[in-house]
This record gives sequence, structure tokens and C-alpha cells, in this order.
Amino acid sequence: MSDAATFREKTLGADFRGDRRENGPCDFLVWAPRARKVELCLSDPDPRIVPMSRQAEGYFFASVGDVLQDDLYRFRLYPHSEAGKSDTPMERPDPASRCQPKGVHGQSQISADTFAWHDEHWRGPELTQYIIYELHVGTATSEGTFEALIPMLGALKEFGVTVVELMPVAEFPGNRNWGYDGVYPFAAHHAYGGPEGLKKLVDACHRTGLAVMLDVVYNHLGPEGNYLDDFGPYFTDAYSTPWGRAVNFDGADSDHVRRYFLENARYWIRDCHIDGLRVDAVHGIYDFSACPFLSELTQLVQKEAEIQKRPIQCIAESDLNDTRVIRPVRSGGLGFDAQWNDDFHHALHSLLTGEHTGYYADFGTIADLAKAWRSGYVYDGRYSVARRRRHGNDSRSEPAGRFVVCSQNHDQVGNRMRGERLSQLVTFDQLKLAAACVLLSPYIPLLFMGEEYAEPAPFNYFVSHTDPGLVEAVRNGRKKEFSAFDWQGMPPDPQALSTFRASILTPALRRKPGRHAVLYDFYREVIDLRKKLPALSRLHREGMTVEVDETAGLLSVGRCHGDSLVHMLFNFRPLAVERGVSIPAGPWRKLLDTAEARWRGPGSRVPEAYDKAAADAISLAPWQMVLWERP
Repeated sequence: MSDAATFREKTLGADFRGDRRENGPCDFLVWAPRARKVELCLSDPDPRIVPMSRQAEGYFFASVGDVLQDDLYRFRLYPHSEAGKSDTPMERPDPASRCQPKGVHGQSQISADTFAWHDEHWRGPELTQYIIYELHVGTATSEGTFEALIPMLGALKEFGVTVVELMPVAEFPGNRNWGYDGVYPFAAHHAYGGPEGLKKLVDACHRTGLAVMLDVVYNHLGPEGNYLDDFGPYFTDAYSTPWGRAVNFDGADSDHVRRYFLENARYWIRDCHIDGLRVDAVHGIYDFSACPFLSELTQLVQKEAEIQKRPIQCIAESDLNDTRVIRPVRSGGLGFDAQWNDDFHHALHSLLTGEHTGYYADFGTIADLAKAWRSGYVYDGRYSVARRRRHGNDSRSEPAGRFVVCSQNHDQVGNRMRGERLSQLVTFDQLKLAAACVLLSPYIPLLFMGEEYAEPAPFNYFVSHTDPGLVEAVRNGRKKEFSAFDWQGMPPDPQALSTFRASILTPALRRKPGRHAVLYDFYREVIDLRKKLPALSRLHREGMTVEVDETAGLLSVGRCHGDSLVHMLFNFRPLAVERGVSIPAGPWRKLLDTAEARWRGPGSRVPEAYDKAAADAISLAPWQMVLWERP
């Protein structure tokens, strides 16, 4: 085999091809152009050193015929001799390690693809059927593991969720972290259960009827345990990010950096059977090449969907308000299937809480929320006070099914000083209003773990770094982060174990009589209506009417699909209001009313049936929402 064929056709990292219980062959491939020589150091069960052959373009390769799955290994790098620099060899974990059982500084472990899957008939939902439930593996259960999530899956399915979205699981320092400090993109975190635990969870999700999305971070890597610089130019000084050094996606040798991350995406899809990738902060991926990395990524995902014969989605987190993110590659876009729409969240949040500091300074009127319903982006080229410039472009021509909306997510909760959930900021009636606004919109809804039963625990920011200087830098960074907001006091110490433990969910509350159980049942009812009524389940804005009465605080929305016609009325004021409302001729049947006693409301004055010709005003309680269907 030629050098070029070796490094182009082989898989990065350790590729074990034997039986998991017996010795077998394993190929090792690493890109290390900054080394003049590389050795493979196998340490279990018998320590031995294997020279690696130099390939073209900085790759090194070795094939070993008698290793076991679970054997430990490292690469020994001999740097090029340069004036003023040490040429002392360094032992480093594999950048493409699939398992780091002893953490980010420990040896890598060979992990074979021998998992016994039971999902051969799994297809998965189409994007228009997505109802996403975002969760953090470490805090969703008291055990904080992949396998501990499995008993929850039946309840999530019965509740109405169709997709479980995992926050990043790549190996990070210590045992607790949000996941955005990952430094081994291929290695599912050892404290969560490693690759075997992840595969068990995905397999169980598929058997339950749930798809799995994974949050991946390609815009930066964490600082602790990040040894990529010793191998090659993975990073660039041409750009900077708020989270650390920018990844080299368009400079010299960037083809190999791209390969590293593209293979990572393929690994999650092929080896771990993941149904979709949520790509973190694509606005932090700086790439001015003619063929951007992100378009390569989305095309790879689309190709894998064809090979796997199942829907596989690629969803972007982007604050650019740029429709190029979700336009097809053939039309000059990046080709993402959908993107998070922060504007919808901000418009809704500012109306409910009255907060107008930080980025909420750009929002606060019911007209903003109405525009999010009608168009997607609120900021579509208009001037942003918070950014002090014009922001965004027009998204009205983009399908509604390309936007993901929420009233809470890990960022909007966890990036508050004290990690307060919406249930700690607004009344129970406002929580129901928020849920209805998200779930009955023409967009893809996302729920953040625990919001469906008003989880009282905060979602704090937490880390477990071992470098004291880094810990102090994180503490100071958190304090500076809140300078644009009027929040008083000090944030919880992100390094403290108590900060992490305070964030662990108490899901048993969803069965506790009172507000928790009522809100849970309300969410389930709204999701059921969304699924059953074509006017709500079809994600489009065609024929949708959105009207605003700014004085009264009323948002009036009509949606239709074929013969299915619904109308919604939202009161975004803490005052009762009686108003004439522009609704097409009836008769109408009431399907949902948040003011009713069954939903712990103050009591409703809206009749069960309504004929527009027979009434000229509707009386709404504070924060009330009503949904009608025309039979």
C-alpha cells in the first residue's frame, strides 16, 4: 500500500479489527507534522514500543497484530530540532482517542466497534416531526451516566418528545462540566460511561422510538488536556474566539484539520448511530475559503443519511441571523437543515420577565414576538441597540421548519448569574403561556430538561479543572460576563462541587400533586394537540395570520392546513382585558384555555363554543391563552 493510500483510506486513531475477547490486529494512524518521529507506546498488558512509519503530509502509521480491545496506549512524539526549542520526546494521548478512561491527561484506550445493536429497523423521525428535549447527562439523573437515562426514556416517549438532544459528551477535564471544554472530540466522557454507555443509551432510545441528537463543538477545544498543538497546526492566530484559540479551518494544512472534524462527525453517525448533530456556535468558526468547512460537514451528513437510509439532521447554533446558514449549498448556503432562532426566545423572554438589559435591550414589545412568528428573525437588517449596528437579513422566504425555538435552553438558563430557570422568574400562568407559544408555533420546538414540570433546581455553570490558574480565570470570566446585565451579587463558584449538585434534577416532581404535575399534564396536552391537528403539525407559515393589539397586549394567530383551521389568542399583560378580536366566521370550538381550573388558572370567561357573528368581544384573564378549532 502506498503512503498516500495508507493515510487517506485508514481511520484516524486506533482501528481494532479483532474480536473483543481475543487478540487481534489494530491499525494506528495519527497526523503529527510537528514531529520528526513518532512511536506507539502500548502499556497494557505488556509494555512495548512500536515505531510508526512516516507517511505523506505528516501522517504516521503502525499496524500491530496482537492487541486486545481495552489495551492502553500513547504516542511518543519527537519534535523537529529547532534552535531554542527542546527536542525532548513527549508522550501524548491520541487526538482521535475513542476512550480516555483516566481522563484528559491519561492514556488512550483501544475501543472496538463490537457493540451488539438492536436498531436494525430504526428509521427515525423526519425533521418536521422533531420535538426536541435537551438534556445534560451529568445532571439529568442523580447517577449522571448514560445508562441512568435509560429508565427515563419511556416517560419521555409517552410525554410526546421525539428527539433527545445530548449536550456535549466529549472527554473534558474532571467529572463535571457543561461539555464545552471537551478536548477529545471522539471520546464519550469516561464518567458518563464512555463509548459503550453512549451506545447503550442510543440503542435504548431507538428501541423506545426516540431519535438522538448530539451537540458537537467544532469552534474551539478546551484549554486543559489540549495537546493538539504538539501534533500539528490545529489552531490559528489569524482569528480569536471568546472561548480560546480559533481552529484552523482555512489556513495552511487546514485540509487535515478539516479531516479530523469530518471524521468525528462520521464516527458519531456510523459507529454510535446518532441521528443528528447540533453544531455549536457556528459563528465562532472562522473560515473564508471558497468551500467552507461547514458546507463540507453538512454534505457529509447528507451523504451519510443516504448511506444509512435514515433521516440524519444537521442543526446549527448561530447568532448571525443569516439565512445563508440554512440555504442549500447549491444556492450558496452552508446547507444546514435548521438553526436555533435566538430572536424568538429573546422576544418571548423579555415580554414575560420585563428584562431589558444585555441582549434583551433589543426586545420588549409584543410586535417583536409577532415578527418572530411571522418571519423567523426579528432582526433582519434593522439596527440593534445591543450590538450598536444593523444585524441580520430577511428570513421570510425560509421554511418555518428550518427554525428551532424555545422558551428555555442550557445557554439562556445557565448563562444567568444564578442559573435561574423561567419557573423562578415568572408566574405559573406565564409558564403556561410560554409553553403554548413555543409548542403551537410553526417552528421546531425545543424543551430544556425539567421545564415541563417547573424544575426548581437551577442550571448553574460548573467545571472541575485541575489547574488552579485556570480555575481562577474561569471564576473571573464568569464575573465579567454579567457586566452588561443588572444582576446583583456574585455567581456561584463554578469549581465547587455544591454548584454542580445544586443543578441535579428532581424528575419525581412531575408526579407531585400541585403545580408540577399540572404543568406536566399541560405540556403533554399541548404536544398532543400539536401532533393531532394538521394546522399545528404542518410546519409552514402559508395562510398564517398574525395580528397585534399593542395597547391591550394581545397576540392573535390563525393557522391552517387544508380543512384544519385553528385560532389562538395570547394575553401578554398582567391585566384582564376585554377586546373585540378579528377572528374568521365561526363556529369555533375551544380546545385549550390556560385560565381554566384544571390548569390551576383563575377561571375563564371564554365560552366553550364561539360564533364570531354572535359576539363582539372576548374577556381574557391576565396571561391567558386560548386555542380554538373550527370543526
